Amino acid sequence: MDVKGAGQDLASILFNRFGAKLYAMSIRATIAGVTALLGLGLSVQALPQDNVQTREQVWLIAHNAERAEFGVPALRWSDALEREARDWAETLARDEVMRHSSYQERKGTGENLWMGTAGYYRAEQMIAHFAAEKQYFAPGRFPQVSRTGDWSDVGHFTQIVWADTREVGCAMARGARYDFLVCRYYPSGNVMGRRIIPGESSNSRS
Repeated sequence: MDVKGAGQDLASILFNRFGAKLYAMSIRATIAGVTALLGLGLSVQALPQDNVQTREQVWLIAHNAERAEFGVPALRWSDALEREARDWAETLARDEVMRHSSYQERKGTGENLWMGTAGYYRAEQMIAHFAAEKQYFAPGRFPQVSRTGDWSDVGHFTQIVWADTREVGCAMARGARYDFLVCRYYPSGNVMGRRIIPGESSNSRS
């Protein structure tokens, strides 16, 4: 979540365990359809295995499940963005501090961050933390896109479903106590003054 980089307190990062499990149950039904559309050949039953290869697939499918529901084009996986995300995730894990990279450090790409107890969360639950923000989303012109009046309450979700974003790459690193997930997006979402409306294929200023 960022408008060229924004921090977030730990309470908003850590997601209720029960809520995450409910989301994981609902997303499996959506993933089944999206997987067929994308031709990725990943069975829903394979999701809990959560090895490195599966995590990457799950992260992409979970993103595209949300985008399909929102009515915007699917994302492509970017190995370059994944490498950049991994470098930053390893930095966060080493320091055990949650913070966004600067806009210059990530070369203008978008960024979503998550942290949780090491080894406790599955891949789809990590994206669930972002997607759960849609309960507060209100269609409009960024940053007036939250029912709470605070765009940071929906900023992870709006980046996921930002229509003009075309690529994503995510990586996770484990610290002494926490797992850190970094997702990078190109082009960046959450652009001031742009519209974000379900079903619109671009984020126009008009």
